[in-house]
Amino acid sequence: MPESAPPPRYLGVDLGAKRIGVAVSDELGLTAQPVLTLEVHRNPRDNLRSLARLARRFAVSAIVVGNPLHLSGDTSPRARKTQQFAADLGALTGLPIHLWDERLTTREAHQILYESGRPRQDHKAVVDQVAAVLILQSFLDEQSRK
Repeated sequence: MPESAPPPRYLGVDLGAKRIGVAVSDELGLTAQPVLTLEVHRNPRDNLRSLARLARRFAVSAIVVGNPLHLSGDTSPRARKTQQFAADLGALTGLPIHLWDERLTTREAHQILYESGRPRQDHKAVVDQVAAVLILQSFLDEQSRK
């Protein structure tokens, strides 16, 4: 019996103004795991290169980028910047990019951290990672339903 190909791995990205949360899917493609939080560099190219290195390190086959739409679903100015960043990341890595609705994920990430007993002042260091996990997990769940 021939071996089946392993499920694809994905890199999840929560792009913020000051920090970028990064998550990766496990080898089975079932769960999203936090990786790290990057501080945003002045030069956007440096941010792209950092994410490209992580994509190679984890041997991902695609990248999921949180798309910050307005609550109404309309494209926000931040979403336009994110979409351009995602396009540039795809061009640099040669990987498919999936824009994924991230409405309220940062708020949900804060709630999860609060409920886990983490002091509010400690949230800043990890909230973007948690948001990236939520974005990627939502994407993975949708893929498994298909």
